[in-house]
Amino acid sequence: MKALVRFALVIFLLAFVPKAFAQTEGDALGKLLDPLIEKGLHDDPTPGLAIGVVHNGRVVYARGIGNMSLGPAGKPVTPETVFHMASVTKPFVATCVLQLWEQGKVDLDAPVVKYLPYFRLNDPRFRTITVRQMLTHTSGMPDVEDYEWDKPQYDDAALERYVKSLTPLKLLWTPGTKMAYSNIAYEVLGDLVAKVSGMTFEEYADTHILKPLGMTSSTLLIKQADPAKLAQGYTRPRDGGYESIHPVPAYPYNRPHTPSSNLHSNVDDMLRWATANLNHGELDGKRILKVSTYDLMWKPAVDVEFCKGPDNTNCKKPGGQVGISWFIETKEGHTVISHGGGDDGFATGIVLIPDLGVGIVFMQNSLHPGMTVARSAQHELLQFYLHK
Repeated sequence: MKALVRFALVIFLLAFVPKAFAQTEGDALGKLLDPLIEKGLHDDPTPGLAIGVVHNGRVVYARGIGNMSLGPAGKPVTPETVFHMASVTKPFVATCVLQLWEQGKVDLDAPVVKYLPYFRLNDPRFRTITVRQMLTHTSGMPDVEDYEWDKPQYDDAALERYVKSLTPLKLLWTPGTKMAYSNIAYEVLGDLVAKVSGMTFEEYADTHILKPLGMTSSTLLIKQADPAKLAQGYTRPRDGGYESIHPVPAYPYNRPHTPSSNLHSNVDDMLRWATANLNHGELDGKRILKVSTYDLMWKPAVDVEFCKGPDNTNCKKPGGQVGISWFIETKEGHTVISHGGGDDGFATGIVLIPDLGVGIVFMQNSLHPGMTVARSAQHELLQFYLHK
């Protein structure tokens, strides 16, 4: 009987202690973040914000603040509210490419034209651009100047048409010599995924990432997003108050730019994505990448100058480095993996601290100068875990 009681006690503790720890941790995060966010929303007006934290596979904080849209019909933001995720889409593209690489269908060091014969630029050096260089922003590709959100395309052929329209462009420099962030490169990679797989890019990502990971509210196709959960995007002047907040002129969706920008997701789903990556590709018995592939994806890929600015002339060695789509930094002796995003009306981010098992996601339905609320919350969360 004593042995049975001891066994029952062990089972009880195994079931209860992790939940109790997660609740205690969540309470601590609430005490840290809630007043910061409330004050931040007052000082830096933002319609809505959602933040989530996962630690060692458990969601310890998930909160929505503010509203999905302004006005009498505005619903409150919750962890289920769906946001346009902007450039946080890019690691999904990289995961698709690496899946095909694992299957032997893509050679990362092969020229892109091997897979997309119609890819052309007004620069003979385009023939040497490799898949890896596009993944690491070292291809020399220029960036998008006009996303034409006000002229959205929705058909399956939109991405291929866009890639074929790149012919007049010139490279910024010889591929592999410098780094500059290029959304265009990721549109090309999305089309590469489509042509190698025989599916549209959206179908491939849905079939091989979103569905296996149980990201049931996420989609790359705006018409498949639940309109009842979809946040409206806003903007305002730097020093303006709530009265100056206004909807963006056009919702940021145009199918040619799906690979760089068009994931729609929420805190609940993005915490599943964070957990799968912290687990090196596995969640709930489903695997999207081999463990060893993360050694490639999260390894600094190049040691070159990072160039930015209106004409990409501001070049210097970066404080952090780039891997395959993800950005890599070292903070307090810990490797921090991240990617941010910003499009008209939306700002997003994901931060992973793999050796601590921590994942942080945030999204807000405004894009304006400053962005102090999201940045302050992210900073405090990093400090909380790095000094825990």
